[in-house]
Amino acid sequence: MPALPQRAFCEWLGTAFLLAAVVGSGIMAQKLAGDGAVALLCNTLATGAILAVLILVFGPLSGAHFNPAVTIGFALRSQLPWSEAGIYIAAQLLGGLVGVWVAHLMFELPVWQFSITERTGAGQWLAEAVATFGLLLTIFGCVARRPDSVPYAVGLYITAAYWFTASTSFANPAVTVARSLSNTFAGIAPAGVAAFVVSQFAGMLAAVILSRWLWGEAKI
Repeated sequence: MPALPQRAFCEWLGTAFLLAAVVGSGIMAQKLAGDGAVALLCNTLATGAILAVLILVFGPLSGAHFNPAVTIGFALRSQLPWSEAGIYIAAQLLGGLVGVWVAHLMFELPVWQFSITERTGAGQWLAEAVATFGLLLTIFGCVARRPDSVPYAVGLYITAAYWFTASTSFANPAVTVARSLSNTFAGIAPAGVAAFVVSQFAGMLAAVILSRWLWGEAKI
């Protein structure tokens, strides 16, 4: 297994690429599509595709979490030391910010922004809990039985969840925080971040509990 600094770097870089893809594809889609549904479809395909690629590249090195909910989920299952989990999460949060800023620079937008897109309400919060629950269950199930399928399963799950959840499936606290700093197609107003994150962690906890019953504590 690579040393912790290498793994943390992979989490930082992978999360940066993820946010660059999410925000950048949203900007491009909005510029070219001119239609909300088509723009969302373009954003969806780019996000699902980059997730599969990033997990294939960084999975053997860091586990390719790119998501504090995933990292804490594995820590709760005793599959990652808590001391390392904290470093992973810090790297993910910083990487998300860098990815958003790089996307802004690529499209010649102001680097520092705050989103004004309101995403709030009981339906959106439930959607985030459901989206994160499904994501973690997908990961735990594949790790337990078919580890080689994780990249494709995660990419396909997020692609689907963009469309069957009211929130378009953020399912990731680092992504949520970073997207609050982008007043673009993919943004979320900062006032909505806390409720989204709480909902995501609720979904994660439910997935951890159910996964223990279904698959036990299988090691990665």
